[in-house]
Amino acid sequence: MVSAELRRGEGRRRVVAVTGASGGVGRATVREFAKRGDSIALLARGEVGLGATAAEVSAAGANPMLVPVDVADQTQVEEAVGRIENELGPIDIWVNSAFTSVFAPFAEISPEEFKQVTDVTYLGAVYSTMAVLRRMRERDAGTIVQVGSTLAYRGIPLQSAYCGAKHALQGFHESLRCELLHDHSNVRVTMVQLPAVNTPQFSWVLSRLPERAQPVPPIYQPEVAARAVAYAADHPERREYWVGASTAATLIVNAVAPGMLDRYLARTGFQAQQTGQPKDPDQPANLWEPADGEGGHDFGAHGAFDQRAKARSVQVFASQHHAALFGAGVAAAAGLIATVGRKARRS
Repeated sequence: MVSAELRRGEGRRRVVAVTGASGGVGRATVREFAKRGDSIALLARGEVGLGATAAEVSAAGANPMLVPVDVADQTQVEEAVGRIENELGPIDIWVNSAFTSVFAPFAEISPEEFKQVTDVTYLGAVYSTMAVLRRMRERDAGTIVQVGSTLAYRGIPLQSAYCGAKHALQGFHESLRCELLHDHSNVRVTMVQLPAVNTPQFSWVLSRLPERAQPVPPIYQPEVAARAVAYAADHPERREYWVGASTAATLIVNAVAPGMLDRYLARTGFQAQQTGQPKDPDQPANLWEPADGEGGHDFGAHGAFDQRAKARSVQVFASQHHAALFGAGVAAAAGLIATVGRKARRS
């Protein structure tokens, strides 16, 4: 549990800011922080989703602040950070969760579309980090959580723009963390690598696939990701956290046999990302405008795969408590060795 002092942030409510707060993992993450009574700045383009998220925060007894912003616009981001600190106070935790994507073979993505995915998913996190980090460094306090993905390490077909942006975010995170460690800064940065998650993106992503897009199974509910993000924010000393057994397995295999994984994904990756059902020709696309813009509706945190999505992950607990589990394993192994030794001496 988080102590009352940590929740308040030096005698006050903590100030938490979440980008991509109107839906999916960002929406679920906001709900997780709202349970703690934090003051939460909600950043996203879609005002319909932001309004619904704010209502949930208020119902949980926390304090919401709506901040409509396009994170791909550095000027808007800088103004948003200044406004949050002026109205809520110093930001204690910043979570970069905003993203967009295109589902299509690389040859079918235009330069403008590829740039937009990069601007939102990668540069949006960079601009946000840049603006909030300057203020955190002045105070020598604060935490920044980058919401990453298995695809930050392992590229897959049909998502070249998103994979490239998440790979870039991973490299940026590592570089910044080294600099902060060098400076002995008390500002912390960490990253949470997510598996396939049941979010609304598959209902509004720009897709040129013939069938409905889907996350590559196994699929996890956004609350699994949200709990991991909140835990990382409370325990930011680790460079990163892995969420889901599929994430751990993929990253381990990719580290030792990436070429084999290339061939496997070439055979399976196209169909694994499609449901087998024709794509809705009227499906909205949020690449340039929010899908829940004027006249739109609230997409919420969950996508269309509730019946297939896992609500728990044992691996997340293992990732968060690996040191204790390793110590328990060593103790168990030592006990086994001692028992075997005693039996050997008696025989």
